[in-house]
Amino acid sequence: MTIGFMLSGLFALVLLNVPIAVALGLVAMTAIVLTQGVDMLPNVALVMFDGSTNFPLLAIPLFILAGAIMNASSISRRLVAFASALFGFVRGGLSMVVIGASMFFAEISGSAVAGVAALGTILIPAMRARGYSKEFSAAICSSASSLAIIIPPSIPMILYAVMAETSVVKMFVAGIIPGILGAVGLALTAYIIAVRKNFPVEERFQVSRVWSTFKDAAWAFLLPVIILGGIFGGFVTATEGAGLAVATALFISLFIYRELNLRELHKACVDGGIQTAVVMLLVASSALIGTFLTEAQLPQQLARGITSLTDDKYAVLALLNVAFLILGMFLHSAAAIILVVPIVMPLIHQLGIDPVHFGLVVTLNLAIGQQTPPVASVLIAACSIARADIWETTKVNLGFIGVLLVVLMICTYVPALSLALVDVFYG
Repeated sequence: MTIGFMLSGLFALVLLNVPIAVALGLVAMTAIVLTQGVDMLPNVALVMFDGSTNFPLLAIPLFILAGAIMNASSISRRLVAFASALFGFVRGGLSMVVIGASMFFAEISGSAVAGVAALGTILIPAMRARGYSKEFSAAICSSASSLAIIIPPSIPMILYAVMAETSVVKMFVAGIIPGILGAVGLALTAYIIAVRKNFPVEERFQVSRVWSTFKDAAWAFLLPVIILGGIFGGFVTATEGAGLAVATALFISLFIYRELNLRELHKACVDGGIQTAVVMLLVASSALIGTFLTEAQLPQQLARGITSLTDDKYAVLALLNVAFLILGMFLHSAAAIILVVPIVMPLIHQLGIDPVHFGLVVTLNLAIGQQTPPVASVLIAACSIARADIWETTKVNLGFIGVLLVVLMICTYVPALSLALVDVFYG
């Protein structure tokens, strides 16, 4: 009953256009006052501060800053040129370029919104000039950018790992195979559409062109090697890897390519700071609501209620999939993770579901949520760049959303696929 009242209050505030972080804080403080009295209010600031200063969370602003630096420098352009040389000979090759470049970018920034902002401004105008519809251009850029929520290093995965008290690195490893499956599925779908609509072939495949663009972007390729190699090799934590990402992006942009001036660097820092503030305020508010829920033992009550209906873990995963798909339509990925994960984790542990497996299911659901209106943060960003209607773009995007749904079902009901690499590296 209490969870129901809290959720009703939260959605009422969100519908009144109250920022989600503020709404979470107001709901939590109201619940604390009503159940524990006003004497508990002095603890609010301490709980919020402690919740937002968890060491792994430091990776979030650092990865956001690394992505902002890439946006401000020529790194994104060089990655696009290499992807074009590699995939441009395929019919509808620019859509393949979008997918390939999005995978490269995802391995550095961990942010889908940063990916669509960086690559969409380059590739959507190029696709429009080559005769692609604005709806298709926006749809493929949006769906491909959401690979960043699956492919490591993923910011939502970091948030989940902190909320679920599981390993960030294991989450990263678990995302590799689903990320590749998603990219292959998107590419096949884009190719089928390209053949049907007779989209153009961009350029003849030339080894010399591939080699020249590879050399031009060689320093940019060092970023994922340093970040993921350091993390998976056990040399650095995810947080330290994020620091390496910023330092390497700065070094390459300032001293190798020399195409980042102080004004652009200042803008990148400001943009990164704003994005970080939004996420961390959500985290602080979630710490407050999480503390209340834990003290009231509401997650345990929810777990008992669901297990009284069924104790089959796959049936429960099906119910949670539906819940997350619906939440993803109305909440940003960070808010959905912060709001729901602490509530359902006792149920996950009780049913013997691997927290890493469940984390992958959650992030895949939220990748789909980034494509489904009305919130659809990544889709809206792509439509804004393409100047396309969001509902018309959604019609075109249904095939790509279907690919992500297939990957979700595979990862939900064939956990060995997503956990195979985790077992290889960590037993």
